[in-house]
Amino acid sequence: MSLDKKKLSLYALTWPIFVEIFLHMLMGNADTLMLSQYSDDSVAAVGVSNQVLSLIIVMFGFVATGTSILVSQNLGADKITSAREVAVVSLIINLAFGFLLSVLIFAFNGQILSLMDIPQELRGEASTYLTIVGGFSFIQALIMTAGATLRSYEFTKDAMYITIGMNILNVIGNYLFIFGPFGIPVLGVEGVSISTVVSRTIGLIAISFVLVKRIPGIFSVNRLFPVQHIKDLLRIGIPSAGEHLSYNGSQMAITYFIAILGTEALTTKVYAQNLMMFIFLFALAISQGTQIMIGHMIGRKDFQSAYERCIKSLKTSIIISLGMAVIFALFSEPLLRIFTSNDDIIYLGSILIWLTIILEPGRSFNLVVISSLRAAGDVKFPVYVGILSMWGVSVFLSYLLGIVFGLGLIGVWISFIADEWLRGLIMLRRWRSKVWMDKGFIGKASAK
Repeated sequence: MSLDKKKLSLYALTWPIFVEIFLHMLMGNADTLMLSQYSDDSVAAVGVSNQVLSLIIVMFGFVATGTSILVSQNLGADKITSAREVAVVSLIINLAFGFLLSVLIFAFNGQILSLMDIPQELRGEASTYLTIVGGFSFIQALIMTAGATLRSYEFTKDAMYITIGMNILNVIGNYLFIFGPFGIPVLGVEGVSISTVVSRTIGLIAISFVLVKRIPGIFSVNRLFPVQHIKDLLRIGIPSAGEHLSYNGSQMAITYFIAILGTEALTTKVYAQNLMMFIFLFALAISQGTQIMIGHMIGRKDFQSAYERCIKSLKTSIIISLGMAVIFALFSEPLLRIFTSNDDIIYLGSILIWLTIILEPGRSFNLVVISSLRAAGDVKFPVYVGILSMWGVSVFLSYLLGIVFGLGLIGVWISFIADEWLRGLIMLRRWRSKVWMDKGFIGKASAK
């Protein structure tokens, strides 16, 4: 199953991941775009709720990240049984964890929104979305884990096809509940929430079927809770989650600052970041494909190929991200008019997209190099640097420039740029030091 046997290129591995991520982003943007025809306040409410849900998804992601890396390393080392054991224990852990977090969101969504101090006019719809989508978030936990397993086995197209189906169902559901054809009641945010949950449920059924078909005997392993696999999952996953939690936590703090500026500023942020997602998805797809390839290379102890793969992927990512940022900046005004006719939002949003030309190359460093470090088992260093930079640079400068100096969202975007470039350059230096060559988990386990 190792990559050298199949000779799978980065392109062959990455393009289905790109399409899948694109469609995931499209699903979120479909909600935003359709709701923008209904109400700008509804867009802001869903945007704030998704800020909370993204934090929850990170909690699920720590298992999915560990799954991807460990399955890739085991397959690279030709440890087929161990790869299956990792996949099964990951699904069980994330199912239990998902149920717990779903119950907590369902029970305490009001208190969560109060902590964020969002405008009163947004709270009703934000609570509705958070209750319905958050209450069933365990479904997303299972989809993420199953998808990570399929991608590590290099079945990236299967995950892509399932995401296509989920998007189609989500858009159909949005249309029915927002525009109310055939006498169907117009439910707005509630309808979008229901559509999201139903499409994810059907997606979970589909990906479960594919998992059983593509990996014969996956659920017939002898050990459901092998201690070593659990330790390795936690050893990789918890630090990785720490980095993502720090990022999402810092984003929630910055959203709190933006809320001080008012509902229009919140809405502008949502629209601008929705467009930005389509810029950095190239780097995100490349980083995930690179992580799988490097995981296999680390499993078979081909460290030099792993080193070169990261550098090549980084160069590709920077070039593509920079080019896409320029294109989006040139067409920022008509793109923003897809979402809103508010001239103030369009003007400020366009400035933010132009600033993205500087931001996105820096983000490429973080996405590609940090994924490579994780795949090599070097998971703690990115967390330490990330926490210091995200809070010491991004959050601090957002408040200083955006609120104290009165630059508003422009000041916030400048803080994003400073954070991404500082962390990115530090990560590149770490990769070039090659200290990660002694971090591989498969090698350590075998030596014991």
